[in-house]
Amino acid sequence: MNTRKWSVQLADEAGIATLNKLAHIIWPITFKDILKPAQISYMLELMYSIDSLKQQQEQGCKLYILSADDEPIGYLSLEHETGTSGLQKTDLTKVHKIYVLPAYHGTGAGRFLMDFALDEARRYKSSGVFLNVNRYNKATGFYEHYGFNIAYSEDINIGDGYLMEDYVMYHPFI
Repeated sequence: MNTRKWSVQLADEAGIATLNKLAHIIWPITFKDILKPAQISYMLELMYSIDSLKQQQEQGCKLYILSADDEPIGYLSLEHETGTSGLQKTDLTKVHKIYVLPAYHGTGAGRFLMDFALDEARRYKSSGVFLNVNRYNKATGFYEHYGFNIAYSEDINIGDGYLMEDYVMYHPFI
């Protein structure tokens, strides 16, 4: 049996570059059947450029790199104590990003990263966790397995004529 050593590290400057590189590998594969290539490129620049990732950190997002045997394979972004009008809470943690290289799907990497995210939220005394997921992304089943439920749907105009057509999914702790 091939066992891996999973680890999660808070992203420093080199970690931001790693996250950017991983996103450019993961996103085209993950969204090829959901989004047009032009929208994938637009969103990668909007959300994953080095400058955008640094700005996200400055605004309170914690960016993490997931490694398997010291090799970067995924990433996570969390924001604690995030208010949202749709869920009427202010003591929640938002999972902004959670992705693993497709070669590591089914290996436990995603579970390890989600467990880490939920543990971090509990450590910050959050009453629950929420996230946005494209309505057509098969990851919704993964989130439901973790106890997330669809709270509502929303369409977010991200500019240049593109929408994010998402479910907002919520996992309460209490």
